[in-house]
Amino acid sequence: MSNKIIKKEKLAENTSRILIEAPRIAAAAKAGQFVVIVPRENAERIPLTIADFDQKAGTITIIFQIVGATTKVLDSLPVGEKIAHLLGPLGTPSHIEKFGRVVVIGGGVGIAEIYPAVKALKQAGNEVLTIIGARNKELLIYEKELAAVSDKLLITTDDGSYKRKGFVSDELKELIESGVKINLVLAVGPVPMMKVCCAVTKPFGIKTMVSLNPLMLDATGMCGICRVTVGGETKLGCVDGPEFDGHQVDFEELTNRLKMYKDVEKQAFEHVCKLLSV
Repeated sequence: MSNKIIKKEKLAENTSRILIEAPRIAAAAKAGQFVVIVPRENAERIPLTIADFDQKAGTITIIFQIVGATTKVLDSLPVGEKIAHLLGPLGTPSHIEKFGRVVVIGGGVGIAEIYPAVKALKQAGNEVLTIIGARNKELLIYEKELAAVSDKLLITTDDGSYKRKGFVSDELKELIESGVKINLVLAVGPVPMMKVCCAVTKPFGIKTMVSLNPLMLDATGMCGICRVTVGGETKLGCVDGPEFDGHQVDFEELTNRLKMYKDVEKQAFEHVCKLLSV
């Protein structure tokens, strides 16, 4: 298994897509799962969602934002170079069955992460309404890909530079209030976005699943760093998740834990930028 980067492209500002040769992972991957990547020897381990996989070609697709030291290192690797370590597929796959009408919501880089779930839900016989949103048109990704596998695609931008001005939660609320029967909502993206989507659906009793991104280290359930509180119980994002019932998630605790190492992360990013001379 080579872990070789076959293709690399920039999707938007600070957002890259890489195609990796990983036949064993591709053969076992399912929607909702992730991998742990160590881009170079002695680099940090980071979890990244599998945005797509091709079992015949033996490849997986990873889409990531360049927001920290390790994603900066990963983005610096050229086509043809091997990723030092690649572990996966990890996590519990998305629960896919015929629910009826499903609304799938993606925000930021989460737009690409919902792609496998939208495909799988559609193939299972669901009517899939997809809502995606970004801060502006330039940061919007995967529009064509999601339009091709969704029954309907709705788009928002915070600044109104493309399609509807507003947030994904505005489209969700409008769908619900218009009387559209929704059997399930799946939201993937920034924590504040997922929290608001859950607040919108909760009064209507619509089951809402969210994909959480807690701090993670070993990703096998041993270290406990990725713990989250769901329904008053401690769960591990790596093995119990990453998807959980959003109405049961303690979003305040999750938000506070994600802020714990911001200063250290900033210093590491600045250090890597100097080493890479960028």
